[in-house]
Amino acid sequence: MNFRLSPDDEALKARVARVAETRLRPHAESWGERDELNWELAKALGDEGLFGLLFPTDYGGALSGRFRATTLCLVREELARTCVAAEELFAVQGLGGYPILLAGNDTQKRRYLPPLARGEQVPTFALTEPGAGSDPAALSTVARRDGGDYVLSGTKCFISNAPEAQTNVVFASTEPQAGRRGLSALIVERDTPGLGGRPMHTLAPHAIGELTFEDCRVPRSHLLGEEGDGWRIAMETLDLFRASVGAQALGLAQAALALSIEYARERRQFGQPIASYQAIQFKLADMATELEAARLLVYSAAWEWDHGSKSSPAASSMAKLYATEMAGRVVDQAVQIHGGLGVLRGHPVERLYREARAPRIYEGTSEIQRLIIARELLRNL
Repeated sequence: MNFRLSPDDEALKARVARVAETRLRPHAESWGERDELNWELAKALGDEGLFGLLFPTDYGGALSGRFRATTLCLVREELARTCVAAEELFAVQGLGGYPILLAGNDTQKRRYLPPLARGEQVPTFALTEPGAGSDPAALSTVARRDGGDYVLSGTKCFISNAPEAQTNVVFASTEPQAGRRGLSALIVERDTPGLGGRPMHTLAPHAIGELTFEDCRVPRSHLLGEEGDGWRIAMETLDLFRASVGAQALGLAQAALALSIEYARERRQFGQPIASYQAIQFKLADMATELEAARLLVYSAAWEWDHGSKSSPAASSMAKLYATEMAGRVVDQAVQIHGGLGVLRGHPVERLYREARAPRIYEGTSEIQRLIIARELLRNL
C-alpha cells in the first residue's frame, strides 16, 4: 500500500486549501456560529466546483470514473481545518446525493443531481428517528402503497439541512413486518403536502432539524431502486462516508494543534515561552503522534474502499472510531494549553471543542463502531 498521495490528489489538496484560505477563512468565524442553512456558503462551494467533485460529469459534476473515498477524505480534512461550516455542508451534499447516485435511475439522476452539483439545492439523508438512532432497522416511519403513490407517515430527527432542504432522501418501511428487509428509500421534495419540520439546536451551531410526514403522498417514481433496497442503500452510503468522518476529525485536530503550537511559542510565563516547558512539549508531542496515527487509519480505510477490499467496513469503523476519539483528546489538550482563553466563548479553540464532540455520535456512535469491528473480527475467525 502506497501512503503517498498521487500528483492528482496533491493537486486537489492544494486546490481545496486555496479555496479554503481565500474564499472561506475570511468568513469562517461568522459562518461557524450560524444555525440556519447558509445559502451563501452553498453557492460558494458550488461556484468553486467543490460540490461537483461528488457527482459525475454526466449529471453536472466533475467526477469522471468511480467515486473515490480518498477524494472525499482529502476535501473534508482540508475544509474542516479551515471552515467547519463548509466541511459539514460539503459532507451532507455527498451524504444526501450519494443514494441517488447509487440507486437512482437515469431520470432521477438528471432531475436531482445537477442542482446539487451546482449548489443550487441541498439534500438530506433522513434515516434517524426519535426511537431509531443506533438501530436503524427499528424505523417506525411507514410508506404505505396507495395506487401509484406511497403515503408517508412518521418523524425523523437530527437530520442535517432539515427542514430547508429541497431534496430529502427518506428511509421508511414499505413492509413493516419484514424488518430491515422491508426498508425502502424515497425522494421527498420540500413542497410535498404533509411534509413539515422544525430546526433543532445542537452544542455547536449546525443546520439540523426534524422532519415530519403526515400522510405525505409521494409518487412511486420517487422510489430509489426497488422496494426493500433501503437498508442496502443506507449501509453502502454510510460505509463510504464513515471513514471521511474521521477525515473531518483530522482537520479539527490539525487546527487545534496548529493553534496550540502558535500559542505555546507566544505565551510567556515565568520569563519564558511556555513551549520551553517539558509539560507543554509532551502535550504537543502526544497530540501530533495521535494525529498522525489517525491519519494513517483514515487514508488506509479510504484506500481499501477505493480498491474494493472486503475488509473496508471494519477499516472504516476503525478509522472513524479512533480519529473522532483522537480529535476529542487533542482539542481538549489544546484548551488546556490555552488556559483561560481556551474556555472563552468564541475563541477558535473553544469553537473547536464544541465542534469535536458530535462526530463521536453521528453516523454511528463510537460504541456502534466497536460492535462493527468486533463482529467483523469474530466473523473471520
